[in-house]
Amino acid sequence: MSRFLLLISFFSLLLVAVPAKAQLVDEFNPQKSNCCLAGMAKSLADQLQDWNQLGRYHAADENLKKQPAEPRVVFMGDSITDMWKLDQSFPSRPYVNRGISGQTTAQMLVRIYPDVIDLKPAAVVILAGTNDIARNTGPETATMVEENLMAMTELAQKHGIKVILCSLTPISDYAEAPPNADNPPPPGAPGPKLVQSARRPPAQILELNTWIKKYAAGVGAVYADYFSAVVDGNGMLKDGLSGDGLHPNKQGYALMAPVAQAAIENALK
Repeated sequence: MSRFLLLISFFSLLLVAVPAKAQLVDEFNPQKSNCCLAGMAKSLADQLQDWNQLGRYHAADENLKKQPAEPRVVFMGDSITDMWKLDQSFPSRPYVNRGISGQTTAQMLVRIYPDVIDLKPAAVVILAGTNDIARNTGPETATMVEENLMAMTELAQKHGIKVILCSLTPISDYAEAPPNADNPPPPGAPGPKLVQSARRPPAQILELNTWIKKYAAGVGAVYADYFSAVVDGNGMLKDGLSGDGLHPNKQGYALMAPVAQAAIENALK
């Protein structure tokens, strides 16, 4: 689709986004619009050309493929993986970070070849699903999320890659979350703070984790239970392990690292 058509589509969406009122108003008080709609439209059009963000790691992938083969391990995921400083948690380990903030399982599935399989790792650590629950790329059923995880697992295993499937980490409402890639503000809002449970119901996290654990056991994948390592007695992410109730801080990653390492060693033994 050309950029022109994308721009036309964008402005068409703007026209139909809010149903028209069927009457005149006594006072003119419309929702404040952004000052730079043309710039926003161009930015969206540019981003849609790489919706799955295949370009994020393209150069790094090409460089890595030229390096001597070693039993590397790829961490595939969203922002929780993206923000993880693997070199600090796992010094001198051949671990490769391929997390991208805000991504859902559908986007990761498209990246599974260039960012995982083509790198010929010994194992892949997949942490995904919280952004699907949050509808980052639109509404999904549980089956859709599960099938994306199944597809990634099957493709990796077909290529001789050991698979570690991770439980979603819990969220908490102990701290209000400022909007970001994983917590976009509601349409038209200037940027209100949000609570995590409004976008990621704890019950749905538990349901997906239950399925992941059962599926992993059935297909010979290793299950890495991050959830149990960082959850408190209320079923939420322990207070003090996150600044926004979603993303682990240094202390949170310190509790997750031994779980990941044990799972990797189990997968490769």
